Amino acid sequence: MKVVSDSIQRQMAGSSWIRKMFEKGIELKKQFGAENVYDFSLGNPDIAPPAKIREVMCRLSETVSQPLGLGYCPNAGLPAFRETLAKYLSKQQQVEVPASNIVCTVGAAGAITSFFRAVLEPGDELICPAPYFVEYGSYCGHFGGVLKPIPAKPLEFQPDIDAMERAITEKTRVILINAPNNPTGCVYSQETMNRLAEMVERVNENRERPVFLLSDEPYRFLTYDGVEVPPVLPLTKFAILLGSFSKNLSLAGERVGFVCINPALPDAQLLTNAVILTNRTLGFVNAPVIGQRIAMELIDEEVDKGVYTRRRDALATVLTEAGIRFAMPKGTFYFFPEVPGGDDLKFVDALLQHNVLAVPGSGFGFKGHIRLSFSTVDESVIMRSASGFRKAVEQIG
Repeated sequence: MKVVSDSIQRQMAGSSWIRKMFEKGIELKKQFGAENVYDFSLGNPDIAPPAKIREVMCRLSETVSQPLGLGYCPNAGLPAFRETLAKYLSKQQQVEVPASNIVCTVGAAGAITSFFRAVLEPGDELICPAPYFVEYGSYCGHFGGVLKPIPAKPLEFQPDIDAMERAITEKTRVILINAPNNPTGCVYSQETMNRLAEMVERVNENRERPVFLLSDEPYRFLTYDGVEVPPVLPLTKFAILLGSFSKNLSLAGERVGFVCINPALPDAQLLTNAVILTNRTLGFVNAPVIGQRIAMELIDEEVDKGVYTRRRDALATVLTEAGIRFAMPKGTFYFFPEVPGGDDLKFVDALLQHNVLAVPGSGFGFKGHIRLSFSTVDESVIMRSASGFRKAVEQIG
């Protein structure tokens, strides 16, 4: 009896390593105690939201018109939140963004899937640098899109723009970038972004259906050492911005994201209206209302990034002492180091024998590396994991 579609079975197989590590972590914690397991597998922030959130939530419970503010809102989001977000993004992107070009979504994932539903036809291609966030293939595949990953330049992981341009065909519809990048921690330089934008403008010169440059930026706030993420909207009229408040406000479970349609794009309002429609008809209806109200009140706030800085530095020390080669992440809460011997699956198994959980790079379309998340691992746990990393390296030889 066949109860699941072939495409979903393929997606389940592709995501099995992340699921396996999650389940293995539960098993190890039961067996050895949570304090003796070093879980670098998940990207679920454990840092508290800004302190002001308590005041905001108490005030909302007393001032909103419906009980606790839990009623439906317009499909594009609360008008006041869209206005607030428009001012915020206009400053960030250095272009004037009207509120009418913003759609509030159920997280960044809802933003991507709503946008894909609005622009993709079956067989359309999505190009992105590899390694890439594992769900991208599923997000476009739901609507008949085909993911075409192009390997980034080794270690530093800047996109290979020449190779990306060679991969463009008549079916190419979207170039998707994610910076700061999950899983590598790479931040694309201004030079890289300029070259990407120039390439997009060039390939669109004679196209009836444009190639969009879609910039997925939920980690924009989290950079280190003075590094800044270049704004994308001023670079090309075909740039589309999306993001969320899961990381910068630690509101991951509230699922509040957005799509910002470039006001310079021809037929920008038509595309915005299309995303509003798909946001509704995909079943999202509207972004969570309480989450929108909280994000609106806290839009100029951030979590304590110093916690992430200290964790990054601690994990860099552990990896260096173990003899593991890596590029220091310029953003996010991930490392993507090379593995000794080049077999990421084998090295993940070696780490497991010492209660260290990591995700193989194969799950992100880039073998020979592992992803380590320090989003939920404090400094003391990171330092205690040092022995496990060293022993795994020795074991691999």
